[in-house]
Amino acid sequence: MKKKHILIFLLSVLILVIFNNVFLSMFTRTNDFFAKQVLVNSAEIEPQKLFDKTWKVISKEYYEPSLNHQDWSKWKERYHNKIKTDDDARVAIDTMIASLNEPYTRFMPKKDYQDLTTSITSKIYGIGVNIYSNSGKIEIFNVMPSTPAEFAQLKQGDIITAVDGKDTNGMNISDVAALVRGPENSVVELTILRDGKKLTKKIKRKEIKIKTVKSSIVDNHIGYIQIISFMSGTTPNEFMEALENTRNTDKLIIDLRGNTGGLLDNAVFIADMFISNGPIVDIIYRNGYKKSIMAQNDQFPLNKPVVVLVNGASASASEILSGALKDYHKATLVGRKTFGKGLVQKVVPLPNETGLNVTIARYLTPNGTDINKLGIKPDIEVGNEFDFFIDSKKDVQLEKAKEILNKE
Repeated sequence: MKKKHILIFLLSVLILVIFNNVFLSMFTRTNDFFAKQVLVNSAEIEPQKLFDKTWKVISKEYYEPSLNHQDWSKWKERYHNKIKTDDDARVAIDTMIASLNEPYTRFMPKKDYQDLTTSITSKIYGIGVNIYSNSGKIEIFNVMPSTPAEFAQLKQGDIITAVDGKDTNGMNISDVAALVRGPENSVVELTILRDGKKLTKKIKRKEIKIKTVKSSIVDNHIGYIQIISFMSGTTPNEFMEALENTRNTDKLIIDLRGNTGGLLDNAVFIADMFISNGPIVDIIYRNGYKKSIMAQNDQFPLNKPVVVLVNGASASASEILSGALKDYHKATLVGRKTFGKGLVQKVVPLPNETGLNVTIARYLTPNGTDINKLGIKPDIEVGNEFDFFIDSKKDVQLEKAKEILNKE
């Protein structure tokens, strides 16, 4: 299977969209951001000046000095005094960025930038379902507990045929999301097809508490912690809570499968729980300057046998964590080779409440390994490359993890 750029649609209903076995998103979740808070620049400027500002930021910040071996000034000259509308600016910026031939640098219009900010602050207003596109039909594959969707008795397998009377047939996921999202306490009407019968559900939107970390105990003595995403500012606290929930276990499984990344700081924080000293990750900037992010937890590192589960969708921050644990022999990696995203992005607020996600550096694992486009090979390969949703009774990767830990 060819690797595909993994994107995730962040929706107000907390919809994780699967399309052709690839996560889609209004922002690339394989990005690592330095700041946990993304500021909004509300200054209003003309479209031409917005283009000029974007051109300047990329010129100064982009990690590769040659900017894909081109004369960057040509873009400013090409569009000088030619941009009159917001659409003109967006087309010009997107065309300019496309010349970099690099998938992670991108301009975010106001709506996309708002979605990014919402993701980091973990505040989403909606109904609490996960959906996917199944042969063009919008189908629910999971209903989150204690959400409006659960109270409305929505079920896995329900097909959403209309939102507020608008037919979803032929609509893309982002359009459906735009219909479902809305202010807190407002009502959305869904038309549902279930077992050949149409049902109408009027559901009041509420704030959905996004949990990025889940924990449980398996085989009575093995802690299991799944990190769904590193994007939320609450992920470190959630991980600490998961450690507390599993503190009476003598072994640990950390599941990073399908976790396409998020905040760099979150991955470093968690790695620091296991590594007593030395670099967790090395960041290489445009001018060749190397910044080593060092472990700080030299007094109380966790000292349990650990297995980390990874697959082809474990990317970015997931690779920073799994790479560090592997290099220091703090964990056995089980699953399939990771995605291979070794680049770091910075979010730059731009005027008109827009933003720029620009690649500013590459990173190396503690052993100096560049994993970009290569991924991290697990110690034990088992299972499929892209197993996002796995029947726990047939989860060969999880079973292998338990087998390894039980032998220890």
